Amino acid sequence: MNKHTKTAILIAPILAVLSFAATDMYQEHQASAKRIFVMQVQDQCDIQAKKCVLKSDQFLLSFSHADGKTIINSTYPLDTATLFIVEADNQASVHPLGMTLTPYYWRANTDLAQRLAIPGNSQKLRIIANIKGGSYIGEFTSTTQ
Repeated sequence: MNKHTKTAILIAPILAVLSFAATDMYQEHQASAKRIFVMQVQDQCDIQAKKCVLKSDQFLLSFSHADGKTIINSTYPLDTATLFIVEADNQASVHPLGMTLTPYYWRANTDLAQRLAIPGNSQKLRIIANIKGGSYIGEFTSTTQ
């Protein structure tokens, strides 16, 4: 075995570890790049009946309302979430959601119970959920059945 082969055998594992680390850092950087994803309602949305799910690929947001609080549950941990209740004149009231025990569950005090109390009532809502530089946005209407 000549000296070039010996040097290659010694350097190859070091280069493999360094390339693995560099690839991991590059992918982490790409994951934190700013991106916007649009979410769509699965089936129909009825927050009062806890049947409201928004979807974007494998990411799901589930909405419900209980005891004066609007609650969302996500399939991935969120960094922040903001709910907008849209009025008839297209003006929105902002409701920043606060994390409960885990970053999978978020809630805010809202008056959706009064707005959706009567069957047939509907309310337009918007959501912005942020995960590592990605913003998931959606506009949907909840209709009480």
